[in-house]
Amino acid sequence: MGKWNTAGRRAALTLGLVAGLSLLSAPGAMAAELLAQAKARGTLRIAMEGTYPPFNFKDPKTGQLAGYDVDVARLVAGKLGLKPEFVTTEWAAILAGLAAGKYDVIVSQVGITPKREQAFDFSAPYTYSSPQLIVRKNERATYASLDDLKGRKLGVGQGSVFEQQAKAVPGIEVKSYPAAPENLQDLAFGRIDAALNDSLMVAYLLKNSQLPIKAGPRVGAVERMGVAMRKGNPQFKAAVDKIINDARADGSLRQLSVKWFGTDASQVPK
Repeated sequence: MGKWNTAGRRAALTLGLVAGLSLLSAPGAMAAELLAQAKARGTLRIAMEGTYPPFNFKDPKTGQLAGYDVDVARLVAGKLGLKPEFVTTEWAAILAGLAAGKYDVIVSQVGITPKREQAFDFSAPYTYSSPQLIVRKNERATYASLDDLKGRKLGVGQGSVFEQQAKAVPGIEVKSYPAAPENLQDLAFGRIDAALNDSLMVAYLLKNSQLPIKAGPRVGAVERMGVAMRKGNPQFKAAVDKIINDARADGSLRQLSVKWFGTDASQVPK
């Protein structure tokens, strides 16, 4: 369930957030400092979907978890001197599980939003992304915003947040697709004028496509993703923040990002 179907993913996470807030308000929800607990245990329990390529998924060849999130999680655990212990969890319940203490952190492209920050702490961002267009390589038209697509056909993921964004602009002929390949094929053959997706998925899709298409302009706000954790663990948060900021500074995050997307997702898009 990649960002191609982002809307359902985010709606499910909202329900999980409500459940998480309820659990956090219960007596005894707060425990001892997480850093000391994890050090004593020797492991960092990390939740992720495991069904969200290229971020976190099971490699069909090895049966092991792989992806950008997995590499970032291993980096964080290693720098803390801990063994990563992965817990695959359905997206709808992932925040509630964190609130209940079923794992220590979530590393699964959880967007940092004011509402979520009421219930949980987040590390410094390790991923930045934004909505982005895909166009044909020989496209002559210039699209600086979605408004420029009025009177044209735009392909989006069925049920995605991008479908909602496109339909909110009067005059765009929105065509919805169940999966990315069909959308990109229609774009390549001229049946639609552009496609809209998440910038990191655009990079990933183009990296693995032989079609005559290219990345177009970004047409929406930047979203930040971080490591989610329970509140009340300042030492742990400070340690994870330092690891991520150091990895950004020394190029480690960039290296992991380029490996999976062919572009640097560790910096704010320009």
